[in-house]
Amino acid sequence: MRAQVPFSCRCGRIQGTLSDIGWGNHARCFCQSCRAADIHTGDADPGGEGITVYQTTPDKISFQSGQDQLAVFSFGPKNLLRWQASCCGALLFNTLRNPKVSFAALRTNRIDDPTPLGPVASRGFIPADDGKQRHEGILPLVIGMLWRALIGRITGRWTQTPFFDTETLKPVAEVKVLPKGEIARILAQNTP
Repeated sequence: MRAQVPFSCRCGRIQGTLSDIGWGNHARCFCQSCRAADIHTGDADPGGEGITVYQTTPDKISFQSGQDQLAVFSFGPKNLLRWQASCCGALLFNTLRNPKVSFAALRTNRIDDPTPLGPVASRGFIPADDGKQRHEGILPLVIGMLWRALIGRITGRWTQTPFFDTETLKPVAEVKVLPKGEIARILAQNTP
């Protein structure tokens, strides 16, 4: 069996395990919505450092306690779902809205020791001097994501998700869609 790493929310009410390390991609994201999500949920502004996630599939995530404490929000009606702890607000995961596409990204700041995840292999939305964005190691990230989603669909593992009711295809918690412009408002309040 491949390595497992425990994760938890800030207060420890939600406890879980990420298993089968190696079936994913350790990535750093510099996008404005990930930065705003951290600030919105009470974490420090990551600024130019970006946030790190481990992208995998939902069947590799299990909860030992506190699964009933999951809450979910989104920055728009079609945007990523951002799962957090209702007990302490800690941001835990990102998922797509369609559970048939096996994808979950665990925020690595919820792992005491992320060493087993290996080094960051991909970086996305890196701000460039010309105002544009660039990516590093993005091809393996995208191919891996598509491959894992395809395997999940073919094998039926997409149904092994703690985030969705696979009969109704609805999230296990009601999605709070934040108002349009919330990312800009959050970032404006946190710009020196």
